[in-house]
Amino acid sequence: MISRRQLWGLVALTLMWGVNWPMMKLSLQGLSPLYFRASTMSLGAVWLFIYVAQRGERMWPRGREWTSIATLGLPNVLGWHTLSIFGVQELASGRAAILGFTMPIMTVLIGAIAFGERITPRVRLAMLCAGLAIGLLLWHELQRLSGRPAGVVWMLGAALCWAVGTVLFRRAQLTLSSVVVTVWMLLLGSLVLWVLALLLEPVPQPSGFSVPLWISLAYGVLVNYGIAQLIWFGMARDLPPATSAMSVMAIPLVGTLSATLIVGETPHWQDWLAMVFVMLAIASVLLPPRKPVTS
Repeated sequence: MISRRQLWGLVALTLMWGVNWPMMKLSLQGLSPLYFRASTMSLGAVWLFIYVAQRGERMWPRGREWTSIATLGLPNVLGWHTLSIFGVQELASGRAAILGFTMPIMTVLIGAIAFGERITPRVRLAMLCAGLAIGLLLWHELQRLSGRPAGVVWMLGAALCWAVGTVLFRRAQLTLSSVVVTVWMLLLGSLVLWVLALLLEPVPQPSGFSVPLWISLAYGVLVNYGIAQLIWFGMARDLPPATSAMSVMAIPLVGTLSATLIVGETPHWQDWLAMVFVMLAIASVLLPPRKPVTS
C-alpha cells in the first residue's frame, strides 16, 4: 500500500519531469544544446554530490568501480541526455517526450534479445502500440513541409540508449549506492559534454540571456537534476511496480499539456493518439498481471 507521503512525492516527481520537457525547449531558444546540457548537468551533479556526501555515504569510487561507472554512464548519461536534447531541439517538446518514453518497451525487447527473456503476448501488444505511435509522429513530421523527421530518429536513439543503460544498471554488481553511481555518471558525463560543447558550438554570451532562459536553466539545475532525483531515489525502491508504471505513463502527458502553456505548442491529433498508444504500451510491459481470483 502506498503511503500519502509517497503519493504526493510521486505526483511531484511526475509534474517535475513532465514540465522539464517544455522547459528544455525554452532553454534552447537562447542556448545551444551541448552548452545547455553541460551547464545544467554539471551544476546539478555538484548540487547532488554535496547533498549526498553530507548524508555520510561513501562517495569516492575505488579501482574497477571507475570502469563500471564509465560503462554505465555512456548510455545512461551521454547517450540519453545528449541525443534527447538534439531531439527536443528538432521536435515539439511534447512529441519528444512521447518518443522518449518508448524506453520501457525497448528495455523489455533488449532483455528478450540479449538475455533470452520470454516475449509474452503483452510484450507483443506493447510493440504494436509503440510502433503505431512512432508511425503516427513520423508520418506527421514527413507530411509537413517544415517537418523534422530527424528529430524522431534522435529521440528513438535516445530512448534506445536509456533502455540499454537501464538493462546494464539492473545487472551491474555495484558496491556504491545507486544514487552515488548516478552522481558520478552525471559528473563524468558533464565533463565530456563541456569538451564537446567547446569544440563544436560557439561560446554563448550571458549578457544576451533573457529572464525566461535563466529560469529554465535554474529549473534544470535545481529541479530536474536536483530535487526530482532526490525524490526518486528516496522512494524508488519502495514503490509498487504498478505505481511507478503509472508515473512513467503520466510524464509525457504532463509534458504535452504543459508545453501549451510554457512554449505555446499546439498538440495535433497525431500527438494525442500517439500518446494513448505509448501509454498502452508502457502499461502492457510494466503493470503486473492480475492475480487469479481464488474461491
